[in-house]
Amino acid sequence: MKILMTGGGTGGHFYPLIAVAEEIRKICIEEKILAPELFFMAPDPYNSKILFDNEITFIPCMAGKRRVGASGASAILNFFDLFKMGFGVLSAIVKLYSLFPDVVFAKGGYTSFPALMAARILGIPVIIHESDSVPGRVNAWAGKFAQRVAISYKEAIEYFPKDKTAYTGNPVRKEIRQPLSTGAFEYLNLELDVPVILILGGSQGAQIINDAILSALPNLVDRYQIIHQTGKRNFQEVSTTANVILEGNTHISRYHPFDYLNNLAMRMSAGVASLVISRGGSTIFEIALWQIPSILIPISTSNGDHQRKNSYNYARDGGAIIIEEANLSPEIIINELTRILDNPATCEKMKQGAKKFARDDSATLIAKEVLKIALKHEI
Repeated sequence: MKILMTGGGTGGHFYPLIAVAEEIRKICIEEKILAPELFFMAPDPYNSKILFDNEITFIPCMAGKRRVGASGASAILNFFDLFKMGFGVLSAIVKLYSLFPDVVFAKGGYTSFPALMAARILGIPVIIHESDSVPGRVNAWAGKFAQRVAISYKEAIEYFPKDKTAYTGNPVRKEIRQPLSTGAFEYLNLELDVPVILILGGSQGAQIINDAILSALPNLVDRYQIIHQTGKRNFQEVSTTANVILEGNTHISRYHPFDYLNNLAMRMSAGVASLVISRGGSTIFEIALWQIPSILIPISTSNGDHQRKNSYNYARDGGAIIIEEANLSPEIIINELTRILDNPATCEKMKQGAKKFARDDSATLIAKEVLKIALKHEI
């Protein structure tokens, strides 16, 4: 049995694929099914170590990107990417014909288009998963011929055929589903009696959030400890600037910048955090599972405005409040933190809202359907 996964380009696409792969292996062991061969097709492996750890074979395949409303340099890139996309599709057809997987599981995005087109041409069954409230162009197209469609937000069902679409939530890797508080204060070098704020700007960080936090930093460390995932490309600038801003401050040790939080550091940060400040991407599903109050700052320029729609759909259950990028300022961050964390009833209401939204069976539901179709096709 062969299962090919495709997607990637961002952690929001890549890591849910890994979560499903983990569950596929677990189910096969529990139900004594012969272990499948797993493959991942994308322009780059995104995280080679995780692919290796999960025994997933990487198959490189070029993909072009279509930029909406492009002009100038972007329009030129769109032109050349047409050729990249065409070559990618031809390459994917050859590689899928040679491999001929029993099912293709796709997360969408431009990187998944060549594999999905090849699967359609070759008649290979397809399952797609949509992470956002409004699907991207590739998933909206693939939903027309996919055998099954899984969605993270109930609101997305209006964009897909209802008879083959199921609300599953978004798969989260087992390594970070459960917060870990034991030993966290020592591991992260935190004070025991000071509230902790966890700031996540996405896998690449978020400059606008970093800037607002740095401006508010002297006031923040007076009352809180800050665990700040800056993104690798921003780490040096942010940490240097923070040292200058907090020079001579008696609470300088309360600010803890990280370029990236590994699984253990993320679980421990979640285990001690009183509140999370985050973008409106797939991190929402992790925050919901952790049942932590949050402030979401969605990207204002995301395709289809999906981060903003995701954030408001999540906040509808009460787990978060939204600060629009246009309104973001140090003063608003400080005021909202004070309003939430100084009111135990508000905190509890937000925790219950997160719990209401959370689903911990997403990866299992999708993995079972992938295996069901793969086994049927294999026979």
